[in-house]
Amino acid sequence: MVGMTTLPIVPTPSSRVLVASPNRSVRQQVLEELRGQSCAVEQVAGGADALAQLEKGGWQALLLDRRLADLDSAELAEMVRQRFPETEVVWLDTDGGIKETSGNSAATAEERGRAHASSSRERHAGAACEAPLPGMIGNSRSMQPVYRAARLLSRRETTVLITGPTGSGKELVARAIHELSPRARRAFVVVNCAAIPEALLESELFGHTRGAFTGALQSYSGRIQAAQGGTLFLDEIGEMPLSLQPKLLRFLERKELQRLGSYETLQVDTRIVAATNAHLPALVRQGKFREDLYYRFATFPLEIPPLRDRPEDLADLARHFVEQFASHLPAPEISSAAMQMLKAQRWAGNVRELQNVMERALILAEDQPVIYPEHLLVQEMSLGS
Repeated sequence: MVGMTTLPIVPTPSSRVLVASPNRSVRQQVLEELRGQSCAVEQVAGGADALAQLEKGGWQALLLDRRLADLDSAELAEMVRQRFPETEVVWLDTDGGIKETSGNSAATAEERGRAHASSSRERHAGAACEAPLPGMIGNSRSMQPVYRAARLLSRRETTVLITGPTGSGKELVARAIHELSPRARRAFVVVNCAAIPEALLESELFGHTRGAFTGALQSYSGRIQAAQGGTLFLDEIGEMPLSLQPKLLRFLERKELQRLGSYETLQVDTRIVAATNAHLPALVRQGKFREDLYYRFATFPLEIPPLRDRPEDLADLARHFVEQFASHLPAPEISSAAMQMLKAQRWAGNVRELQNVMERALILAEDQPVIYPEHLLVQEMSLGS
């Protein structure tokens, strides 16, 4: 049971306190002990529900159980510290007492490290390995937070920002979030903000009316409206022209848009998932990306690790690509020497580079039943090695 003493915050009549614990009796005891402190208290059973409540704003404190069923509690605490700095995180110590250990508080790095290690051990000891997302390969430890967070996000309407180096699989994660969501039966529309000229991007996204500009011979609904009821994936969002960013921000906040050449406001139900390999805070400091738009996208950032940080996945990925490119023909084996050569690379181009290497290896191997090191040509293709 929770042996509470005094909260390390000072609740006021307008304070809102959120209690997150999978244990109903723990939540009930906290509610009873806070009843006389003249603050509004709400309760949730898991970390995902806690995040959903915190997104509404106005919370002074999160009383957090270390033993969450769905999220790593230490990871959640760090997420709250970064995204909701106005909210204190207070650990619920079910062995006797509450203890303030958030990064928002005076807790030391050593305490946070111990909390993270303890919580991670408890989660991984008691839970099965998270299955890969649809269309993805690999069960490495570094991909577990990605799989877990993507599944949580798929059930919600939260705007998602996927970050990671080029070729790491950001679009695959975005597609998986869509396919696992209630929007799966509707369209998944992709726009690469870096591939469309600035003069055309506004029309491509928001649409235009007939005669809106020279060459507009007929009306066009635009990609946002084409994804009505579904998901719009904005790749390379860091490349979006500064002039278009206020219009996109308005859509994110109000779900409404105006086509070029029209004063009519249209309501559109489209979820936005964005991706970038750029460091958006740096672009904000350089004046190339709006700060308010960044914070709107950063509601739930999801970082994809580079391939060099998930070496456990390399063999499965390499075999998958060989089988994929072999098509209806028998797929050759990968020799141990070839596999060792693959594992020795830095993979500056990440999963996409590995895919290219394995396609070339299959071509060079011709009809041989085994792929050998001489078929890989990784030194030529891996420019970062």
